[in-house]
Amino acid sequence: MPSYDLILTNGTVHTPSGPVRADIGVSGGKIVAIGANGDAGETIDCTGLDILPGVIDTQVHFREPGLEHKEDLESGSRAAVLGGVTAVFEMPNTNPNTDTAEAVADKLARARDRMWCDHAFYVGATSANAEHLAELERLPGTAGVKIFMGASTGSLLVAEDSELARVLASGQRRVAIHAEDEARMNDRADLRVAGDPSSHPVWRDDESAMLATRRILALARAARRRIHVLHVTTPAELELLGANKDIASCEVTPQHLTLAGEEAYPELGSYAQMNPPIRSGAHRDGLWHWLTQGVPDVIGSDHAPHTVEEKAKPYPASPSGMPGVQTLLPLLLDHVANGRLTLARLIDLTSAGAQRIFGIAGKGRIAVGYDADFTIVDLKARWTIDEAWLASRCGWSPFTGRTLTGKPMGTIVRGKRVMWDGQLAEAASGRPVRFEATEFPG
Repeated sequence: MPSYDLILTNGTVHTPSGPVRADIGVSGGKIVAIGANGDAGETIDCTGLDILPGVIDTQVHFREPGLEHKEDLESGSRAAVLGGVTAVFEMPNTNPNTDTAEAVADKLARARDRMWCDHAFYVGATSANAEHLAELERLPGTAGVKIFMGASTGSLLVAEDSELARVLASGQRRVAIHAEDEARMNDRADLRVAGDPSSHPVWRDDESAMLATRRILALARAARRRIHVLHVTTPAELELLGANKDIASCEVTPQHLTLAGEEAYPELGSYAQMNPPIRSGAHRDGLWHWLTQGVPDVIGSDHAPHTVEEKAKPYPASPSGMPGVQTLLPLLLDHVANGRLTLARLIDLTSAGAQRIFGIAGKGRIAVGYDADFTIVDLKARWTIDEAWLASRCGWSPFTGRTLTGKPMGTIVRGKRVMWDGQLAEAASGRPVRFEATEFPG
């Protein structure tokens, strides 16, 4: 009779072929049997629970180095695993920027034995490093290249077509894009109303997003380079991206699928302020339409924390961004409970989709030979988000007080029980995510 390091028993296992009742055997951090029968060093009883592939959040800002008063790699990843997330892709707008090999190495060193989940780091594109991006994107532990077309400061802003073309010409991996048109937003800056964050989507209007998305699609096609458009907020963009699937993948966020500006700005004020903005209920419903049509490839949280003191500044001095890595899965499970999303589509958007479009090695599905990453959920649990549950250093969420159905109960990363029923393991053990484009097994 075989012996395993870990067996998950009595759960409903969501495999690529669909849900099955089967025990999962894990050895050496890998899935070695579905339908396991044998002994194990550890057994976890998952009676009444659903075992999903480990959730991958492909857009987080954990603020380290330089902005640790908002968040750091330890606190952000702790929030991630408490929310059922097993891996994250972290963004480069830190201080200093993550735009050199040395900066990537520094983040990987900081992450070791401090990050609770597996992780990869984006390299920020700049006019200075454009010709070096082909080498930088192939560094182990690197998620790829990130371009800020708007909404950034300093050297990470790449706004002109000529500079964007230089960036796209260097390298082969899919490039992540923040698509807002800097020139249009500069021209419209006087539309911001002091003290009124509901003017944020008036300033950063639909056309600011659509114009940038049109531009980057044309430039990507000319460069023969695949792109990934982040946090899409307008139905028109999703329609356009759906017509360009040969070169473009895209993301939507839980907050844009959940919040509507008509309620969010009066209730939350600047706590609802982010880039691109929370828009109207009609926009939200339009995103859901294109989600049912299969256009978005992934859901990322765009976790972007700021302190209460920073967010309390009067608009537009208040910074844009909200935390979200810990609430990504709970919000989506609630949408499943309410019939707006199927569990199969949730899995595709949070694990299989990320593996497919980013070429992640050995993650994203429950299958023999893959990393033993599992997100274990109680689909029937009814509970309320409160501040005591939140782990982000910023200490707040736009969803505090919201009652949801569906809760992450366990987070297992490469066969290690990192979180169970709100309790963390004794030590962090996250490791760099591997990619097919960056490494070949030795």
